[in-house]
Amino acid sequence: MSDTFSVIARETLLTSYIFAIERRTVTHDGRSFHRDVAIHPGAVAVVAVNDLDQVGLIRQYRASVDQVLWEIPAGTIDATDHDPLAAAQRELLEELGVTAEQWSTICEVYVSPGWTNQVMHVFEARALHFEGRSPDGPEEHAAEVLWLTRDDARALLDAGDANDATLTIGLRHFLGVDDHS
Repeated sequence: MSDTFSVIARETLLTSYIFAIERRTVTHDGRSFHRDVAIHPGAVAVVAVNDLDQVGLIRQYRASVDQVLWEIPAGTIDATDHDPLAAAQRELLEELGVTAEQWSTICEVYVSPGWTNQVMHVFEARALHFEGRSPDGPEEHAAEVLWLTRDDARALLDAGDANDATLTIGLRHFLGVDDHS
């Protein structure tokens, strides 16, 4: 594949409080074309494992798909916490009501590079301390918090009910699944 792609112009089409839409003019082999890209500050997700070896999940409504989904705690990196770890710590407290003494990075992945530059930083949190939830927004206020055993997490994956990408990454990490089956 030729690496002669080059972005030669950018035009902001829309700006929201979370993301922007940018039209990029790209050249390749003497031709130019446009691609619309969602510019996103990045996001975080947390695999929180308690002392009973259970993983913390939430069930929460998502307007984008008009469904209640199983998720691990997650959120957008914002102006108050440019650092992904600080954002992960904030989301863990907001959504599960816990803080953690031990943090490690699981992975950093592009969410959908065909249309957004969003990077998801996935962390593991252990040595948890229960502080009480501080939900932000109506969806989080209505969210249900659940702590799943390894058997319950495996059943959720096997049933096909883990249809959120970061949840799938998180549960596979929790279960020690490193194959692609």
